[in-house]
Amino acid sequence: MAALKALFFLLLLGFFPSNNANPFRRHAHSAHHNYKDALTKSILFFEGQRSGRLPSNQRMSWRRNSGLSDGAAMKVDLVGGYYDAGDNVKFGFPMAFTTTMLSWSVLEFGGLMKGELQNAKQAIRWATDYLLKATVHPDTIYVQVGDANKDHACWERPEDMDTPRSVFKVDKNNPGSEVAAETAAALASASLVFRRSDPIYSKILVRRAMRVFEFADKHRGSYSFGLKKYVCPFYCSYSGYQDELLWGAAWLQRATKNPKYLNYIQVNGQTLGAGEYDNTFGWDNKHVGARILLSKAFLVQKMKSLHDYKGHADNFICSIIPGASFSSTKYTPGGLLFKMSDSNMQYVTSTSFLLLTYAKYLTSAHMVANCGGTTITPKTLRSIAKKQVDYLLGDNPLKMSYMVGYGARYPKRIHHRGSSLPSIGVHPTKIQCSAGFSVMNSAAPNPNVLIGAVVGGPDQNDRFPDQRSDYEQSEPATYINAPLVGSLAYLAHSFGQL
Repeated sequence: MAALKALFFLLLLGFFPSNNANPFRRHAHSAHHNYKDALTKSILFFEGQRSGRLPSNQRMSWRRNSGLSDGAAMKVDLVGGYYDAGDNVKFGFPMAFTTTMLSWSVLEFGGLMKGELQNAKQAIRWATDYLLKATVHPDTIYVQVGDANKDHACWERPEDMDTPRSVFKVDKNNPGSEVAAETAAALASASLVFRRSDPIYSKILVRRAMRVFEFADKHRGSYSFGLKKYVCPFYCSYSGYQDELLWGAAWLQRATKNPKYLNYIQVNGQTLGAGEYDNTFGWDNKHVGARILLSKAFLVQKMKSLHDYKGHADNFICSIIPGASFSSTKYTPGGLLFKMSDSNMQYVTSTSFLLLTYAKYLTSAHMVANCGGTTITPKTLRSIAKKQVDYLLGDNPLKMSYMVGYGARYPKRIHHRGSSLPSIGVHPTKIQCSAGFSVMNSAAPNPNVLIGAVVGGPDQNDRFPDQRSDYEQSEPATYINAPLVGSLAYLAHSFGQL
């Protein structure tokens, strides 16, 4: 009976192969959602997360300059970059992953973005300019600015922060292969984004990526050991650094076409976890992303030596299909993919992006995914991804958009210091460290709308309290938005909105 139900579900989604090989085919009917509007807002969000000296064309006008002395503690310029979420710390590990995913979004779907492409590229460059500063010294990466424990003891605007702007680094003596390899992936992927529009900058990025990856591979070790007191439990690397080494090599292979990276993947792929059966993709675990990325080399570029990555990618896809006997992914009663209670929406956006990207690769190769003898078509993958994005935008039991500023109903009390406190323009007087907690604990809506921010989302039963103190569900993060940019560009184009 279960098998029949799974088969019926797949029939509904359309798993029979199609002869249409256009990876960007349009739908004849109109969409329920304004994906173009959501795309615009998903990119605008990054302006609200900027650290440093803001440019004259800053659109999120309630934000002002902040962190202008960052790096001074170690006599290095670390001004710029992004605050990862609702606090005022710059964590290099998730910032690098955010950059990689923004770049991948542009590389796969940037050709569909039209007017938003330039904004997306500016969002990437704000990050890469910072990552170049953080990697300016050979065999050293400055991986964090700000002491998270001390920062979290305050509820203050980034423009006011007076907590120590401590600087933390990895080097030969205290390695951090995961953060180094992810930084290499970010720089390499971004080099492809700027290859035509700014070839000089692109070359700077790819050369730095090569140097940083060599450091990551040569001096192996996890930054969660040497910097445990400062990076844990916030951005501990629980999956180890092997996934980032494979991921970083995959991006360098794509960016440079240098045979040494292909050889590295062939020699080290299995020991770095290429065939493991994990199916979670996010700031910590990159295995699945590496498999999908490397599957392109086989499917589209016909690199036969990477044939196994098609099977590895299929295994991930098979674990996602809801209702199927081979699925290992949980969904809420309302249909949302559910991985964990803390910031679950990051897995919704990353998985949806991978589904759409793999569908694009399969379509280009006139192939399907194979799940134990059952064929899963690109159309099925796109349908699943669309359902997840639609849930995020309001097709859910609460009829709530989980993107701030999109739709009629969205979170009003997000866990975000700058958004929740009066802006400098309204309240120029400094708000002291502990004075902000009265606001944090209040039920008043945030005065500054962080447009485009996607929060952690509902619980496993589709419930969402919209409570500012609930950081698991109410906090936005850059790595939630980054993969969503690509998905929204695809959906906006496919429904004729771009």
